[in-house]
Amino acid sequence: MALRVGFDLDGTVADMYTALQREAERLFGREALERNSNTKNTKDISASTTDTKDKDTKEDDQDENSTTNLAMDELHLTARQQMQLWDHVRKIENFWTTLPELEPGIIARIAKAATERRWEVIFLTTRPSTAGALTQVQSQRWLDAHGFEYPSVFVVQRSRGKIADALHLDIFVDDRPENCLDIAVESKTKVILIWHGLLKDVPPGAKRMGVRAVNTISEALAIIEQYDDQKSAPGVMRSLKKLIGRGTE
Repeated sequence: MALRVGFDLDGTVADMYTALQREAERLFGREALERNSNTKNTKDISASTTDTKDKDTKEDDQDENSTTNLAMDELHLTARQQMQLWDHVRKIENFWTTLPELEPGIIARIAKAATERRWEVIFLTTRPSTAGALTQVQSQRWLDAHGFEYPSVFVVQRSRGKIADALHLDIFVDDRPENCLDIAVESKTKVILIWHGLLKDVPPGAKRMGVRAVNTISEALAIIEQYDDQKSAPGVMRSLKKLIGRGTE
């Protein structure tokens, strides 16, 4: 049976941060963003001095839904500026076709692996609508332009876990811990987290649920290929579980 693989788009294969930074600089100016960054850094230093004693407790009690949108957070925008930026983005004709790849050539690599290995690949996204074509169509055009012909794209708002379960996905790759946890809890899908930071800082909840964390989509793709290679070999169920990180107890 063909391997069914799901990929998130933004923060996983598409570089939304660079595109939002470009538009934020156009809207507010680079100097304003730098001032925001300096202000935030000062507050962070103050907060870290105050909260050092409680750090371990807070990490243990961290809620799976507390992860912020990394792209917006790294721009150091105020809440008002974030609203203004999204209002601006929604007016841009076919904005979702303008994003660069997170790793140059990665879409073509995924397409090549899918063709050679006969994978069924599905892309999920929660992108909001913008001017121009439907978000689904823009996303399909973006994937096609980067080397993936006839991509299946679903624009979703509901639980990704239930979607993964309904689609009988074997593996899903996402950059949001809360999405990975949702999938791990609600389905039998094996989950790979693209973590843009130190692996030691991956939320404890993700580790407990057996979510496999890596730093790059290239690493994730290599894991999927290894899983595919071992899937049909006899007597490798234990190796498969260890590879993805689930069911190793």
